[in-house]
Amino acid sequence: MSAIAPSLPASRLARFAAPFLFILLGVIYASWAARIPAIRDGLLLNPAQLGLVLLGAGFGAVLSFPLAAWMVDRFGGPRAAWYAGLGLLTILPCLALAPNLILLIMIAFGLGAGSGCFDVAINAIGTEQEKQAGRSTMSLLHAWFCVGTLSGALLGSLMAGLSIMPLMHFGIVAGVLLPALYVSSHALPFTRAPHDPTRKLFAIAHGPLVMLGIIGFCGAVAEGSIADWSGIFMTDRLHVHDGVAPLAFAGFACLMLLARLICDPLKDRFGARRIVSLGALIAAVGIFIAVLAINVPLTIAGFALAGAGLASVFPFVFSAAGRHGSTALAAVATFSYSGGLMGPPVIGFLAQGWGLQAGLAFVGILAVSIAVAASRARWLE
Repeated sequence: MSAIAPSLPASRLARFAAPFLFILLGVIYASWAARIPAIRDGLLLNPAQLGLVLLGAGFGAVLSFPLAAWMVDRFGGPRAAWYAGLGLLTILPCLALAPNLILLIMIAFGLGAGSGCFDVAINAIGTEQEKQAGRSTMSLLHAWFCVGTLSGALLGSLMAGLSIMPLMHFGIVAGVLLPALYVSSHALPFTRAPHDPTRKLFAIAHGPLVMLGIIGFCGAVAEGSIADWSGIFMTDRLHVHDGVAPLAFAGFACLMLLARLICDPLKDRFGARRIVSLGALIAAVGIFIAVLAINVPLTIAGFALAGAGLASVFPFVFSAAGRHGSTALAAVATFSYSGGLMGPPVIGFLAQGWGLQAGLAFVGILAVSIAVAASRARWLE
């Protein structure tokens, strides 16, 4: 894993560098999610075809993790984050330029690969900072990711409400974030771990890591499905305007943010297993409320409750895996993000056959599975 200097620079810029990298990933993630309805309508995609696009993004993320482990080991977390982030900001506007389904799938694959590499890099940075702090801090860093997703979702809602095309929207986001990415990634110490020729850069999750991977897998299915399909659900089931549809994901991100602000002290007091288990049950309740589609406010509230319940999953899983090195982190990330690979497309195929309500109800069942798995995952502590 990348080595961070023994004492992080005291400057304010360096202190905010890692949080901003998490914000950046959240903004990109939510910007894409917020404009999925517009891109779908522009290419006249049915749910199964949209599922293939999301499958392409998932494949990109999963296949990128060996590369991500190599980049972190070779360049260190901050420099790996710079390279991957640069690729992400380049690819984002290209999503709006795709003239047909095949090219959109290919570009989505690139987006997924860039996201996977960037995600591993910033979590490697966060794990090292947590080790130095001597206490749980990963949930707070992931809370900054939620700041990004909330901001990106609200911006997407505004852009859609003003009838601004996705290309201009994505171009503005990329142009604004690029200078800040450069400054943040270079503000952190440029160091890396000593080269060890016997160390594997990638391995399949095994032993206790498998249970962490299962929890992360189900969490990725749930988060990815809500991000990718909540706006579609709002548009198709409740017939809201494109400017209102992203508010479902905004509510999800908002309560996830608030929950992550208190997850670290709750973990220190009650243990990660209890927090993840209880949270997953809360998420299941929220998802089942949302899929009832009684009205717009209650549906948004249900997705928001799901966000609060799922808040602890990724921070605690990645923190537990990261304690065992970059290879373990990448292995668990691969297992976890396989959920991002399989989940949204599966929801699309379920929606094609039985309706989107049935697809999202399946996500609620997975949330219950997270609760069961977390209660048995001793390495989660």
